[in-house]
Amino acid sequence: MSGLTLYSREVQAPGHAPAPDHSHTHDVLLSELCSVLFASLPRSDQRHKGAQYLRGLLGAQGRKSIRNIATVVGGQAAEQSLHHFITSSTWDWGPVRQALAQHLARIAPPQAYVLRPMVIPKAGDHSVGVDRRFIPALGQVLNAQQAVGVWAASESFSCPINWRLHLPQTWLDSEPRRSQALIPDEVDAETVADCGLEAVLGLPARWGLPTRPVVLDARDADALRTVRRLRSERVPLLARISGSFPLLPATPIAGRPVEPTPAFQVMGAARDLRRPLVWSGHTGAVRTSLVAAVKVRVPGQSARTIPGLRGDELMLVGVGVPGRRWPSELWLTDLVDLQLSGLLRLGRLVDRVDRDFVQIADRVGVRDFAGRSFSGWHRHMSLASAAHAVVALGRGAMPDARFGQAS
Repeated sequence: MSGLTLYSREVQAPGHAPAPDHSHTHDVLLSELCSVLFASLPRSDQRHKGAQYLRGLLGAQGRKSIRNIATVVGGQAAEQSLHHFITSSTWDWGPVRQALAQHLARIAPPQAYVLRPMVIPKAGDHSVGVDRRFIPALGQVLNAQQAVGVWAASESFSCPINWRLHLPQTWLDSEPRRSQALIPDEVDAETVADCGLEAVLGLPARWGLPTRPVVLDARDADALRTVRRLRSERVPLLARISGSFPLLPATPIAGRPVEPTPAFQVMGAARDLRRPLVWSGHTGAVRTSLVAAVKVRVPGQSARTIPGLRGDELMLVGVGVPGRRWPSELWLTDLVDLQLSGLLRLGRLVDRVDRDFVQIADRVGVRDFAGRSFSGWHRHMSLASAAHAVVALGRGAMPDARFGQAS
């Protein structure tokens, strides 16, 4: 399935598919996870409500509104208390996300942090951050919220661990809107690409997580600026880029001066370097791809000016299918010591996250918060991420893992 097809299905599908079968295994996982997640909550009633909300996300039918969640855990009285717990309470979602991320790092060590944008269509204009937006992957304007998630991903497991909501200038410039949604004063204007960068940069150091490459599909983002920023922060990266991405070939193309050149031309000139590569994806299926790699630099930023990096540490990788137009994919990376088969497998983590989004995250309500509160959105997203972790662990994606133990 192509990324565009999957993206279209994500945005346009009405309602939810039938919820996954949550077995007794989920109850055990949920109980143990709650003790980890809510250790930072100072009051026992807050910890109890957090566990209730998680159970509701896992058990409620249809959209995971607070009303539907309450039908699973206690009816109208529970609805009022849970609404306050999510939208008006003072508990900090940051330590909850950190606890989830640290716990998953112990039992399901990530191979990469995958940045994935998320579009949340809305019917009205009251939800925090909602606006008329052009969605490049669809070629449409939608009334929607837009956010970026950071997913801790491996070939057998992926789960969102951090989120950032994009707020349009129309919201930031409106004092009534900021006040009603309780948007913090320090939240300022940024692009969607900046949202992703701010969500992931410094995360391992702040949360005590392992350093891993950042993998992203940068074809629709401000790709050049994103790559420059990751490079300047010395973050290992693997980015899928468009053919128009400007690059400086390390070896001049015959008959051309050394100047910014579209990536597809750089790789087209390297077509004689193509070699068949047999490799296996995370599903175990054996694939044969045509692969070529050439050294390049990013215009306007010399890696020699960045401490700890060498000037030759960027590589453009072209991937194709025998008998079809070359190349079908372009990837830019500074992981020059990783074998090409390893790079291809790492790039496929984007597909892993896309699939888990549709099959798990969307079904446990990651796009279902309907409130106006900025903090309420973040609290809901934190608990929806935890619900995703319960389902992903319980479905047997990691048969050798034992909850609460290092793998």
